[in-house]
Amino acid sequence: MKKTVDAEQQWSLIITPKRRLLEIPFGEIWHYRDLLMLLVRRDFVALYKQTILGPLWFLIQPILTTLMFTLVFNKIAGLSTDGLPAILFYLAGITCWSYFAETMTKASETFTLNASMFGKVYFPRVIVPLSIVLSNLIKFGVQFGLFLVFLGYYMFQGNRAIAPNTVLLLLPLLVLLMGGLGLGFGMIISAMTTKYRDLRFLLTFAVQLFMYATPVIYPLSSLDQRYKWILQINPITPIIESFRYGFLGSGSFAPWQLAYSFGVMVAVLLLAMIVFNQVEKNFMDTV
Repeated sequence: MKKTVDAEQQWSLIITPKRRLLEIPFGEIWHYRDLLMLLVRRDFVALYKQTILGPLWFLIQPILTTLMFTLVFNKIAGLSTDGLPAILFYLAGITCWSYFAETMTKASETFTLNASMFGKVYFPRVIVPLSIVLSNLIKFGVQFGLFLVFLGYYMFQGNRAIAPNTVLLLLPLLVLLMGGLGLGFGMIISAMTTKYRDLRFLLTFAVQLFMYATPVIYPLSSLDQRYKWILQINPITPIIESFRYGFLGSGSFAPWQLAYSFGVMVAVLLLAMIVFNQVEKNFMDTV
C-alpha cells in the first residue's frame, strides 16, 4: 500500500480538462479544418449512399411535403396563403424550417452518436455539430434552388401577387440566424441527453409542435391580434416572415424583429458553449 502511494506521488504531470466554461476554440477549429470538411462530406454522402434516388431526395422531400400541405391546409382546411400561390407559400416556409429543424435535430445527437469516436481520439468536439450546420447548408442550397425555379415559373406566368424586393439581399443573414439557432439549441439538447435519454424521444414530437408555433403553414397576418404576440416570441418567426417578404412580397418585415432573433441566437449560442464545454469534460462517464 505504501509503495502505491509513493508511486502516485512521483507523477510530475497530471492531465485534467483545462477549457473554461465560455471558451470557443477558434484556433483548434481552424487547425482541424480538414477534419471538419471530412465530416461534412461524410454527413452529405452517407445519408443517401445506399438509396436508389440518392441526392434527388433533397428535391423529392420538399416537393412531396409542399404538395401535402397544399392539399391538406389550403384545399381542405382553407388556410390563407396571403394571396400567394400555395406551392410557393409552403415551399418558402418548408425550405427555411427544414434547415433549422434538421440542424437542431442532428446536432442534438452529437454526444450519443459519436461517443465511440470521442473515446478514441482527441479533436475539438464542437467540430461535429459545426459539420452538421455546413452539411445541412448544402441541402438548403439545393432546396433554395428548387424554390427559385418555382418562383421563376410563377413570375414568368405573370402572377402579380409576387413582388420580390430588396429585403431578399438579407438572405445571408437569415441563413446565419437559422443555422446559429439550430446549432445552439441542438448543442444544448445534446449536452442534456447525456444524462436524460428521454429527451431524444421527446425531441421529434417537440419539433413537430414547434413547427405549428411557427408561420410555416399559415401567414402571421391571418392570426388574431390577441394571439399574434405569442408567435412573435418565437425567434424563427421573423426569419420565415422576412424570407417570404423579400422573395414573394408578402409577409412582414421589421428590422427590430430580426435584431430580436439575432439577440436570441447569440444568447443561445453562448449558453450552448457553456453547457457543451462543461459536459465535454466528463460525458464519457454517462454516455
